[in-house]
Amino acid sequence: MATTHGTGHRSLADQLRSWDDDRLARLLVARPDLTTPAPHDFGQLASRATVRSSLSRALDTLTRLELSVLDALVVAGQTTAADVRSIIHARPPAVDATLQRLLDLALVWHASGGLRVVSGVAEVLALGPGGSGLRPRSADAPPTDVVAARIAELSPAARAMLDHVATHGGEAQAGSARLTVRPGDAASPAEELIARRLLVPQPGGSGVVQLPGEVAIALLGGHTTAEPVDAVPPLATAERSADLVDKVAAGAAFELARRVELLLDHWGSHPPGVLRSGGLGVRDLRATATLLAVDEPTAALVVEVAAAAGLLGSRADATGDAVWVPTDAFDTWLDEPAAARWLVLARAWLASPRLPALVGTRDEAGKTRNALTAELASPAIAETRAGTLAALATMAPGQVLAASTGLPSLVEQVAWHRPRRPRTRTQHVAWTASEAATIGVTGLGGLASYARVLVEGGDPEPVLAALLPEPVDHVLVQADLTAVAPGPLESELARRLQLVADVESRGGATVYRFTPSSVRRALDVGWTAVELHAFLAAVSRTPVPQPLTYLVDDTVRTFGSVRVGAAESFLRADDESALSELLHHPQARSLGLRRIAPTVLVSDTPVDVLLPRLRDLGAAPVVEAADGTVQVTRPDVLRARLPRERGTSARSVRESARVAAVVAAVRSGDRAAAARPPSSAPLTPAGALAALRTAIESGSTVLIGYVDNQGVSGDRVVDPISVEGGTLTARDHRADDVRSFAVHRITTVRELAE
Repeated sequence: MATTHGTGHRSLADQLRSWDDDRLARLLVARPDLTTPAPHDFGQLASRATVRSSLSRALDTLTRLELSVLDALVVAGQTTAADVRSIIHARPPAVDATLQRLLDLALVWHASGGLRVVSGVAEVLALGPGGSGLRPRSADAPPTDVVAARIAELSPAARAMLDHVATHGGEAQAGSARLTVRPGDAASPAEELIARRLLVPQPGGSGVVQLPGEVAIALLGGHTTAEPVDAVPPLATAERSADLVDKVAAGAAFELARRVELLLDHWGSHPPGVLRSGGLGVRDLRATATLLAVDEPTAALVVEVAAAAGLLGSRADATGDAVWVPTDAFDTWLDEPAAARWLVLARAWLASPRLPALVGTRDEAGKTRNALTAELASPAIAETRAGTLAALATMAPGQVLAASTGLPSLVEQVAWHRPRRPRTRTQHVAWTASEAATIGVTGLGGLASYARVLVEGGDPEPVLAALLPEPVDHVLVQADLTAVAPGPLESELARRLQLVADVESRGGATVYRFTPSSVRRALDVGWTAVELHAFLAAVSRTPVPQPLTYLVDDTVRTFGSVRVGAAESFLRADDESALSELLHHPQARSLGLRRIAPTVLVSDTPVDVLLPRLRDLGAAPVVEAADGTVQVTRPDVLRARLPRERGTSARSVRESARVAAVVAAVRSGDRAAAARPPSSAPLTPAGALAALRTAIESGSTVLIGYVDNQGVSGDRVVDPISVEGGTLTARDHRADDVRSFAVHRITTVRELAE
């Protein structure tokens, strides 16, 4: 059972033991590294919670205010909540809420003498942002008003020296100054400061004097920091119409869904290869940018988002080579409304650990980073995206980031919420802001109304759907062989029209151009002249112009005039001149064409190679079967199988069950340890670590059994200071000095009664 003194606990393990299951579960969810593997009992759980790596992870999740409160506890030592409130430059309610969170994270605990941080926090806090740099207060520190009075009595030279030491690290060489002197006997500014205990000698007789924590606090006006630590840095904003922001963002959202559809529809029949490194080649990315009519960074973002959404995967093609193709989820995604399709992509981007902005840059070895490679990932980017959007959500509708100062202020606010990570935060925030604009989360530097709903955890689909234009089911065919879509086309209509015509320009109205090659493309997949004319008449709100009718008829008339078979291959045509033209074409020499009859040529080139080569030469051949019939086939559309993944709710249930099992295991192990009779068997290293950490937390003096390098066993009375890397650092009473002890040589640990 827990042993307490007054209202506090003897150790961190005792405090954890006193918590109910719900509070323990919240701790394990907030610090998941404590559960792997499951601790045997509360002693091991407390020991694991004070390991440097675990503390570093926990501190990485704290805000500037939380780190400052933790730092104030380090400076104050074991103290009360009222004392912490008095020295923190923040509102008392914010300090109280922060103290409760630090207690729930097991970074602070209630000792018998008051609140104190767990061992190791001071060292970890000093390794990154968040610490004030102040030294702990003296054990017998006078009240702040007494220290302030001593400072006020200083001579100008001594005050100048004190300010200099305070602003240059809090340490100075005493030089010739005496380290023990009375106030009336001080002969120099340094001795004046030492005599008034405003500077104190460093232990060990090194001749260095230090600025005690109570003096530094007095110099800062009674606080550990000069500036308030609970004030979130404001964003630099400008005024913009909320409706305009929504329109710009909704347009980008629609473009993202359209580009993903266009990309994956093309890759379904013309898949790019997978590099040996598992990524997408530079040439393929360049071709993708041309296909989507965007720059390469935007193309990389579209590809990465499609993969993160589970719409893009890899599989083997007919020759066994790995290629990038749409997954089977792509077909289901296509059936969804435009707003629902965007929502799938936006949520995938928010949760993705990928770094599309690095595509095209060079790594440390000078190699170009490719899209879809495994190394383009960071566990911190998803948190940065969430933090960036949360910061943008603090702006009222009608406000956007200022043009020049908005991004720096956004970085500063995100840094306030996570001061310790990552080091590349400025880049990550800038990338997030740029990607959010491309994806359609923001517009003109402001958060769209539907994105605000997404950040708050709601369903943004109805809000976005109201902003997107209604898809149209017609085009306006013109006499110059173009067709203008007056708005976004229905998905099926757009896919069919792209088969018959080439996209010439995109924007508010998409322009398609009909060419002989585009019409042949439709004939290649089995369309007939009747079907082409019927389709054009059905989708055009204007009469089909005569030039387009002639174009279709002329293309149909020449289509199939040359027929290809296997001899390895053969070419047959009723028109001898058509074959003669091909036979003597200067670029047809590599095809190995030979005339075997006035209307028949044969070739050594396989049919699947010969067909595209002949089309490049301007011919419009079709495949002829053995019985003389014409064969037209649509290219195979490849799909990759989407890896099965449990939904968010299933993962949440599984995680809750796992945490509950760990809590049950810890309680069971603790009951078993309490019921076990005392044993004189040597401690295991894990047991020694747990016992030593408990002693450190309680500030106890312990008797350890220790086997030295010669194998001689003996007892040592020590005051444990820290345990790290398998080594105990403690003050040895016998040697009256700080010594190091290998934990694996410690056989017993027993607390000595005071």
